[in-house]
Amino acid sequence: MIKQHLIEYEFHANWRELDVADCQLIEKAFAAAKNAYAPYSKFHVGAAALLSNSEVVVGNNQENIAYPSGLCAERVALFHIGAVFPNESIQTLAVVANGDLIELDQFVTPCGSCRQVIAESQNRQKNPIRIILVAQNDAVVIFKSINDLLVFPFGMKA
Repeated sequence: MIKQHLIEYEFHANWRELDVADCQLIEKAFAAAKNAYAPYSKFHVGAAALLSNSEVVVGNNQENIAYPSGLCAERVALFHIGAVFPNESIQTLAVVANGDLIELDQFVTPCGSCRQVIAESQNRQKNPIRIILVAQNDAVVIFKSINDLLVFPFGMKA
């Protein structure tokens, strides 16, 4: 049996074209990126998550000289949500970055570990997590669910 998985996403040339709520969430992600601890990579990543109670939780990358002991922005935010807001669901997760590791028109996508943590969070809350990724040239892609970024998460049922 052959099956297919199609990926669906929205593309916008500039994140400022989005609705007010999405723009505010992206602005919070950019503010969080400014506080990233990235003395080694000089690559600042920020994440902002909108919860079902309208709370916004932010995270940023935290590097460590004993690589790979640092943590990505997405996991900083998601683990904080799990610890402080365990009964709230994550509606939208916005991720932004600033630095020379990627070209201005490339999107910073969550790493494999972050994708798995997002998938676990989504499975735990039994609702999709909408994901907004912003490139340094202000272009944006929006995914309806982590399922479009991680096709076969660990623990997937057949």
